Amino acid sequence: MQSILSRRRWFFARITGRRRIGKTTLVQRALREVDGIPVLYVQIPDSAPAGVLAAVGSAMEIFELTRHYEPPKTLLQLAHLIQDLARAGYVVALDEFQYFSRKPLFEFTSHLQAVVDELSAQAADVPGGLVVLGSLHAELVALLEDRQAPLYNRTTDHIELDHLDTASVLTILKAHADTTSERLLFLWNLFEGVPKFYRDCFEQGVIGSDRRALLRKMFFQSSSPLRTEAENWFLSELRGRYDVVLKFVSKNPGCTNGDIVAHVREISVENADQVGGHLKILRDKYRMLERKVPIFAQATSKKGRYYIRDNFLRSWLAALADPVAALNFRPEEQLVERADERLKVAEGYALERLAAQLYEERSRLGIGDFALTKRIEGYWNKAETELDLVALDEESKIVRFGTCKRNADKLLPDLKNYDGHIQRFLDAHARLQTWRIERVAIAPNIPQSLRPQLERAGYRPQDLADLSQGLMP
Repeated sequence: MQSILSRRRWFFARITGRRRIGKTTLVQRALREVDGIPVLYVQIPDSAPAGVLAAVGSAMEIFELTRHYEPPKTLLQLAHLIQDLARAGYVVALDEFQYFSRKPLFEFTSHLQAVVDELSAQAADVPGGLVVLGSLHAELVALLEDRQAPLYNRTTDHIELDHLDTASVLTILKAHADTTSERLLFLWNLFEGVPKFYRDCFEQGVIGSDRRALLRKMFFQSSSPLRTEAENWFLSELRGRYDVVLKFVSKNPGCTNGDIVAHVREISVENADQVGGHLKILRDKYRMLERKVPIFAQATSKKGRYYIRDNFLRSWLAALADPVAALNFRPEEQLVERADERLKVAEGYALERLAAQLYEERSRLGIGDFALTKRIEGYWNKAETELDLVALDEESKIVRFGTCKRNADKLLPDLKNYDGHIQRFLDAHARLQTWRIERVAIAPNIPQSLRPQLERAGYRPQDLADLSQGLMP
């Protein structure tokens, strides 16, 4: 971002990422580092043109622009304001830009197209630029990349902000708490790699506290900073339209289309026929759901399973939303305990995701003992075969199978059964039978007394401490 700003010539940059990932902070910090660049930042509301223009006028007052520029009274004037400011060296940042895809606001994109084309033709003489930020990925991309859209192919730069990697999370925990496997899984299941949430915990003084103290402070008190986070920043867009589907998937990760339809039919028969459309919107437009298929399966396979993409949203819907809603009617301590127990259940699936991510990060950094050539996936079929993790090193012809248990004591009793799953998988994929077969048993923390028993059973023990070794500087 600093490199873009330092050019001192016209640019049109797009920054995308989930809500609260740090898009606005990125722009603010970058502007601080590059001296002498004036800025106008506007958060676009989801409203009619009058509301958007009012927000622009308020922002101009905050940034002391009204002494030199008239607040726009139309969307056309807003486009011309951006043009004038860019020529004067300003960086204009429009947050939640995707709302311009709404029908009452869409004309602005045509006005902006004319302005952008004119500024691009004079790029060397225009010292300012435009940054658009958005959290509804599909809508923002449609505005800027759809061939029929006025702004198609106009951006000069694109930054996609994703979660912090595990190494960064561990660095935060090392500085402010501890890096035990239990704390890593607990906080990663809640917050994944969203820096703001870890900062909130730090500012509340609980990033190093025990589980229930952290939950109480962050979610269950009147001043809790995350008590309304999901409702205000994730679910408000949906206006209650997809609650049944989202809650079911959050509590049943890995459910099928048929499972979801059957559940909706139990609650509301007339809405069961709409499930397919709801799943498509939640997956493609809002990116709240993801559909996974078994390794080697086609993307269109009917074996697809649905999951909540975002850890925070999944934890909120599966474990926290109901206890928090009952605060006025039940003792706080009981509700915190209930939420904690539900989170422990949710951490079972989170462990699989975290282990896969750690394998990928280690392979990317060239550390560890397995060089991935394909993203880690699971496997399942109608014959009751179920594999948590399948990792491939196609260059060395190695396939590694992993079983994940949140409770390490449950690993050993299940290994013979898991061997059967592996054999059925190999029977179905003959080309892998000549490869070297490796087996690992994964849990958050595996005691030394259990490790020799796992090794004698043919499984290499790996806990989160093993998998995160060497990631931090």
